[in-house]
Amino acid sequence: MQAYEVRGKGLDCIQLIERKKPELKPNEILVKVKAVSLNYRDYMIATGTYRANLNYPMIPLSDGAGEVVETGHAVKAFCVKDRVAGTFFPYWDAGSVSPERNMKALGGDLDGMLAEYVALPETGAVSLPDSLSYEEAATLPCAGLTAWNALFCKGNIKPGQTVLVLGTGGVSIFALQFAKAAGAHVIVTSSSDEKLKKVKTWSADETINYKKTPNWDEEVYKLTHKRGVDQVIEVGGAGTFSKSLRAVRIGGTVSMIGVLAGISASVDTVLILGKSIDVHGIYVGNRSQFIDMIRGIKENRIRPVIDQVFDFSETGKAYKALQAAGHVGKIVIKI
Repeated sequence: MQAYEVRGKGLDCIQLIERKKPELKPNEILVKVKAVSLNYRDYMIATGTYRANLNYPMIPLSDGAGEVVETGHAVKAFCVKDRVAGTFFPYWDAGSVSPERNMKALGGDLDGMLAEYVALPETGAVSLPDSLSYEEAATLPCAGLTAWNALFCKGNIKPGQTVLVLGTGGVSIFALQFAKAAGAHVIVTSSSDEKLKKVKTWSADETINYKKTPNWDEEVYKLTHKRGVDQVIEVGGAGTFSKSLRAVRIGGTVSMIGVLAGISASVDTVLILGKSIDVHGIYVGNRSQFIDMIRGIKENRIRPVIDQVFDFSETGKAYKALQAAGHVGKIVIKI
């Protein structure tokens, strides 16, 4: 079979190779991959900026969907021809996160989805509704579930609340869609007026261009009548975290998800204490939450937002499109 490997640090080290098709263990399924999607984590892994203890070469990408073509003799949950998506943490079925589960993620510690065939444990896949294409389903395992976990599992979102979403990448657009489906008021930030026009078409209630309004936390405060938002989907990291703390209401929630604006900076911890802010680190989620998310997507007829679709042979171009950061929603590779 054909697959891509990250063989070192740098986008030029992503190479198309030949590998043997995986041999199944009794509790595994063999999936013919139909589509995969890219996350910022994948760019960090490919450029050597994610963490130091990763081993190369590896098959990258955590997110993918496809068709089951073979099952191990102990598998009960899936049959041949089932449509499935892989889970980010294939050994985290339910319950709380643990060191053992946390260190077994696709496309990092484990080979990922950027291959014609992958073997997944029975706990490492979820069934897909017919309403989603493989391309749409491939966007869900990391970005979709991260947004779902932040809003519903940690944030306990309620109708009428206000959510601040930073940026227009995959997690942020899913958060916009999920929050609106839950009956929330949503404020979205971006550096691009063009992107903000797009999110308005997906029912964003208020938008802020943070290049034109660098003190966007003050603008959020004004838009919420000096109350602050109930939740912040914080994908910026160190560069935006303190402003998110200022933008959230007393007793509100900040879900810490990304590091797009840096990994270290001084933080005004007095704000966390004085405003009784709940700060949650969100590192995707488990299979049980994924199944709940699929149900919510189906019931609310949510369609994942895909910016561009590349062919398998154009994987290098897909990574460069991610690097350019001009997308709204997700970048997908069709296999």
